[in-house]
Amino acid sequence: MKRKPLLAGNWKMHTTVIEACHLAAEIGRCSAGIDDRDVLLAPPFTVLSEVAHVLKDSKIMIASQNVCWEDSGAFTGEISPTMIKSAGGTAAIIGHSERRQIFHEDNRMINKRVQGALKFGLVPILCIGETLEEREEERTFIVLTGQIRDGLAGVSAGDMKKTIVAYEPVWAIGTGKTASKEQAQEVHAFVRNLLAEMYEKDIADSVRILYGGSVNVDNVDGLMAQADIDGALVGGAALKAESFCRIINFT
Repeated sequence: MKRKPLLAGNWKMHTTVIEACHLAAEIGRCSAGIDDRDVLLAPPFTVLSEVAHVLKDSKIMIASQNVCWEDSGAFTGEISPTMIKSAGGTAAIIGHSERRQIFHEDNRMINKRVQGALKFGLVPILCIGETLEEREEERTFIVLTGQIRDGLAGVSAGDMKKTIVAYEPVWAIGTGKTASKEQAQEVHAFVRNLLAEMYEKDIADSVRILYGGSVNVDNVDGLMAQADIDGALVGGAALKAESFCRIINFT
Protein backbone atom coordinates (compact mmCIF):
# COMPACT_ATOMS: atom_id res chain seq x y z
CA MET A 1 0.00 0.00 0.00
CA LYS A 2 1.31 3.42 -0.94
CA ARG A 3 1.02 5.88 1.94
CA LYS A 4 1.11 9.64 1.43
CA PRO A 5 4.35 10.99 2.92
CA LEU A 6 4.18 13.42 5.82
CA LEU A 7 6.98 15.93 6.46
CA ALA A 8 6.67 17.37 9.95
CA GLY A 9 8.69 20.18 11.48
CA ASN A 10 9.04 20.23 15.29
CA TRP A 11 10.18 23.71 16.29
CA LYS A 12 10.68 22.69 19.94
CA MET A 13 11.42 25.68 22.24
CA HIS A 14 12.35 28.08 19.45
CA THR A 15 10.84 31.14 17.73
CA THR A 16 9.28 34.32 19.03
CA VAL A 17 5.92 35.40 17.60
CA ILE A 18 7.55 37.42 14.82
CA GLU A 19 10.10 34.72 13.98
CA ALA A 20 7.39 32.05 13.89
CA CYS A 21 5.14 34.05 11.58
CA HIS A 22 7.98 34.75 9.15
CA LEU A 23 9.12 31.12 9.13
CA ALA A 24 5.58 29.82 8.67
CA ALA A 25 4.96 32.20 5.78
CA GLU A 26 8.14 31.10 4.00
CA ILE A 27 7.30 27.44 4.42
CA GLY A 28 3.76 28.13 3.25
CA ARG A 29 5.09 29.69 0.05
CA CYS A 30 7.54 26.91 -0.76
CA SER A 31 4.99 24.15 -0.14
CA ALA A 32 2.15 25.73 -2.09
CA GLY A 33 0.87 23.49 -4.85
CA ILE A 34 2.35 20.29 -3.44
CA ASP A 35 -0.35 17.62 -3.43
CA ASP A 36 1.51 14.30 -3.28
CA ARG A 37 2.75 14.77 0.31
CA ASP A 38 1.51 16.40 3.50
CA VAL A 39 3.30 19.04 5.57
CA LEU A 40 2.91 19.64 9.30
CA LEU A 41 4.37 22.24 11.65
CA ALA A 42 4.54 21.97 15.44
CA PRO A 43 5.34 25.42 16.82
CA PRO A 44 5.54 26.31 20.53
CA PHE A 45 2.21 26.75 22.33
CA THR A 46 2.75 30.52 22.52
CA VAL A 47 2.63 30.92 18.73
CA LEU A 48 0.22 28.14 17.80
CA SER A 49 -2.67 30.44 16.91
CA GLU A 50 -0.46 32.94 15.06
CA VAL A 51 1.10 30.23 12.89
CA ALA A 52 -2.34 28.74 12.22
CA HIS A 53 -3.57 32.17 11.16
CA VAL A 54 -0.62 32.74 8.82
CA LEU A 55 -1.26 29.36 7.19
CA LYS A 56 -5.07 29.46 7.22
CA ASP A 57 -5.27 29.35 3.43
CA SER A 58 -2.72 26.54 3.07
CA LYS A 59 -2.99 22.77 3.44
CA ILE A 60 -0.29 22.67 6.13
CA MET A 61 -1.35 20.85 9.29
CA ILE A 62 -0.69 22.45 12.68
CA ALA A 63 0.25 20.35 15.71
CA SER A 64 1.05 21.03 19.34
CA GLN A 65 4.22 19.61 20.89
CA ASN A 66 2.28 17.88 23.67
CA VAL A 67 -1.30 17.54 24.92
CA CYS A 68 -3.08 16.86 28.21
CA TRP A 69 -5.67 14.09 28.53
CA GLU A 70 -8.31 16.45 30.00
CA ASP A 71 -10.10 19.29 28.24
CA SER A 72 -9.77 21.65 31.23
CA GLY A 73 -8.89 21.68 34.90
CA ALA A 74 -6.13 22.22 37.45
CA PHE A 75 -3.19 21.12 35.30
CA THR A 76 -0.70 23.99 35.57
CA GLY A 77 1.68 24.11 32.62
CA GLU A 78 -0.36 21.76 30.42
CA ILE A 79 -2.39 22.44 27.27
CA SER A 80 -5.72 20.78 26.58
CA PRO A 81 -6.99 19.27 23.33
CA THR A 82 -9.76 21.87 23.15
CA MET A 83 -7.23 24.69 23.57
CA ILE A 84 -5.16 23.25 20.74
CA LYS A 85 -8.19 22.94 18.47
CA SER A 86 -9.38 26.46 19.29
CA ALA A 87 -5.92 27.76 18.32
CA GLY A 88 -6.09 26.01 14.94
CA GLY A 89 -4.27 22.76 15.70
CA THR A 90 -5.40 19.37 14.47
CA ALA A 91 -2.64 17.08 15.80
CA ALA A 92 -0.34 16.61 18.78
CA ILE A 93 3.16 15.19 19.20
CA ILE A 94 3.14 12.78 22.14
CA GLY A 95 5.95 10.94 23.91
CA HIS A 96 8.84 12.76 22.26
CA SER A 97 12.16 11.52 23.64
CA GLU A 98 12.76 14.89 25.31
CA ARG A 99 9.49 14.47 27.21
CA ARG A 100 10.52 10.94 28.17
CA GLN A 101 14.16 11.66 29.01
CA ILE A 102 14.09 15.17 30.48
CA PHE A 103 10.59 15.32 31.97
CA HIS A 104 10.35 11.62 32.87
CA GLU A 105 7.05 10.90 31.16
CA ASP A 106 6.43 7.17 31.23
CA ASN A 107 4.43 4.93 28.92
CA ARG A 108 1.35 5.16 31.16
CA MET A 109 1.23 8.95 31.00
CA ILE A 110 1.96 8.92 27.29
CA ASN A 111 -0.94 6.52 26.77
CA LYS A 112 -3.24 8.90 28.66
CA ARG A 113 -2.15 11.70 26.33
CA VAL A 114 -2.80 9.53 23.25
CA GLN A 115 -6.24 8.65 24.57
CA GLY A 116 -6.99 12.29 25.33
CA ALA A 117 -5.97 13.42 21.86
CA LEU A 118 -8.17 10.82 20.21
CA LYS A 119 -11.13 11.52 22.51
CA PHE A 120 -11.19 15.18 21.51
CA GLY A 121 -10.48 14.70 17.81
CA LEU A 122 -6.77 15.38 17.51
CA VAL A 123 -4.37 13.22 15.50
CA PRO A 124 -1.80 11.73 17.89
CA ILE A 125 1.80 11.44 16.70
CA LEU A 126 3.22 8.81 19.05
CA CYS A 127 7.00 9.01 19.31
CA ILE A 128 9.08 5.96 20.16
CA GLY A 129 12.80 5.32 20.27
CA GLU A 130 15.68 3.66 22.09
CA THR A 131 18.72 5.16 23.79
CA LEU A 132 22.29 4.46 22.69
CA GLU A 133 22.77 2.17 25.68
CA GLU A 134 19.66 0.19 24.80
CA ARG A 135 20.78 -0.18 21.19
CA GLU A 136 24.28 -1.30 22.20
CA GLU A 137 22.70 -3.86 24.53
CA GLU A 138 20.63 -5.10 21.56
CA ARG A 139 17.40 -4.18 23.37
CA THR A 140 16.01 -1.92 20.63
CA PHE A 141 13.07 -4.13 19.69
CA ILE A 142 12.24 -4.98 23.32
CA VAL A 143 12.13 -1.28 24.23
CA LEU A 144 10.07 -0.33 21.19
CA THR A 145 7.61 -3.17 21.78
CA GLY A 146 6.95 -1.87 25.28
CA GLN A 147 6.58 1.72 24.12
CA ILE A 148 4.14 0.74 21.36
CA ARG A 149 2.03 -1.77 23.30
CA ASP A 150 1.79 0.45 26.38
CA GLY A 151 1.47 3.70 24.44
CA LEU A 152 -1.40 2.33 22.34
CA ALA A 153 -3.16 0.40 25.13
CA GLY A 154 -6.90 0.73 24.72
CA VAL A 155 -6.64 2.36 21.28
CA SER A 156 -9.25 0.81 19.02
CA ALA A 157 -8.62 -0.33 15.46
CA GLY A 158 -10.65 2.60 14.20
CA ASP A 159 -8.58 5.08 16.21
CA MET A 160 -5.33 3.40 15.14
CA LYS A 161 -6.16 4.37 11.57
CA LYS A 162 -6.05 8.01 12.69
CA THR A 163 -2.77 7.65 14.59
CA ILE A 164 0.75 8.40 13.35
CA VAL A 165 3.89 6.77 14.76
CA ALA A 166 7.31 8.43 14.72
CA TYR A 167 10.47 6.42 15.31
CA GLU A 168 13.21 8.62 16.74
CA PRO A 169 16.31 6.87 18.05
CA VAL A 170 17.28 8.94 21.08
CA TRP A 171 20.96 8.69 20.19
CA ALA A 172 20.31 10.44 16.86
CA ILE A 173 18.23 13.41 18.03
CA GLY A 174 20.14 16.67 17.86
CA THR A 175 23.48 14.85 17.79
CA GLY A 176 24.15 15.00 14.08
CA LYS A 177 24.14 11.20 14.06
CA THR A 178 21.51 9.52 11.95
CA ALA A 179 20.47 5.91 11.74
CA SER A 180 21.49 4.58 8.36
CA LYS A 181 18.62 4.17 5.94
CA GLU A 182 18.99 0.41 6.38
CA GLN A 183 18.81 0.66 10.19
CA ALA A 184 15.80 2.94 9.98
CA GLN A 185 14.00 0.68 7.51
CA GLU A 186 14.64 -2.37 9.71
CA VAL A 187 12.98 -0.68 12.68
CA HIS A 188 10.08 0.71 10.65
CA ALA A 189 9.36 -2.74 9.22
CA PHE A 190 9.46 -4.18 12.75
CA VAL A 191 7.01 -1.54 13.98
CA ARG A 192 4.63 -2.21 11.10
CA ASN A 193 4.74 -5.95 11.74
CA LEU A 194 4.05 -5.38 15.43
CA LEU A 195 1.05 -3.19 14.59
CA ALA A 196 -0.20 -5.98 12.31
CA GLU A 197 -0.03 -8.37 15.27
CA MET A 198 -1.85 -5.92 17.54
CA TYR A 199 -4.52 -4.96 15.01
CA GLU A 200 -4.54 -6.39 11.49
CA LYS A 201 -2.36 -6.12 8.42
CA ASP A 202 -4.62 -3.70 6.55
CA ILE A 203 -4.54 -1.27 9.46
CA ALA A 204 -0.78 -1.62 9.91
CA ASP A 205 -0.28 -1.02 6.21
CA SER A 206 -2.29 2.21 6.41
CA VAL A 207 -0.44 3.75 9.38
CA ARG A 208 2.17 6.37 8.56
CA ILE A 209 5.46 5.74 10.37
CA LEU A 210 7.82 8.71 10.33
CA TYR A 211 11.56 8.75 10.94
CA GLY A 212 13.13 11.40 13.15
CA GLY A 213 16.67 11.98 14.31
CA SER A 214 18.92 14.53 12.61
CA VAL A 215 17.05 14.38 9.31
CA ASN A 216 18.64 16.90 6.96
CA VAL A 217 18.97 17.87 3.31
CA ASP A 218 21.77 15.34 2.77
CA ASN A 219 20.05 12.21 4.07
CA VAL A 220 16.34 12.80 3.45
CA ASP A 221 16.25 11.34 -0.08
CA GLY A 222 17.78 8.03 1.00
CA LEU A 223 15.55 7.73 4.04
CA MET A 224 12.37 8.51 2.14
CA ALA A 225 13.21 5.89 -0.50
CA GLN A 226 12.73 3.10 2.06
CA ALA A 227 9.57 1.01 1.79
CA ASP A 228 8.30 1.53 5.35
CA ILE A 229 9.44 5.12 5.98
CA ASP A 230 6.45 7.35 5.35
CA GLY A 231 7.89 10.73 6.17
CA ALA A 232 10.07 12.59 8.64
CA LEU A 233 9.79 14.38 11.96
CA VAL A 234 12.40 17.10 11.60
CA GLY A 235 13.96 19.17 14.37
CA GLY A 236 16.84 21.55 13.72
CA ALA A 237 16.53 21.55 9.93
CA ALA A 238 12.89 22.67 10.29
CA LEU A 239 13.95 26.00 11.82
CA LYS A 240 15.29 27.31 8.53
CA ALA A 241 12.90 27.64 5.63
CA GLU A 242 15.54 26.81 3.04
CA SER A 243 16.48 23.46 4.56
CA PHE A 244 12.95 22.43 5.51
CA CYS A 245 11.65 23.30 2.06
CA ARG A 246 14.33 21.09 0.53
CA ILE A 247 13.24 18.28 2.86
CA ILE A 248 9.60 18.81 1.88
CA ASN A 249 10.64 18.53 -1.76
CA PHE A 250 12.61 15.31 -1.33
CA THR A 251 13.03 13.26 -4.48
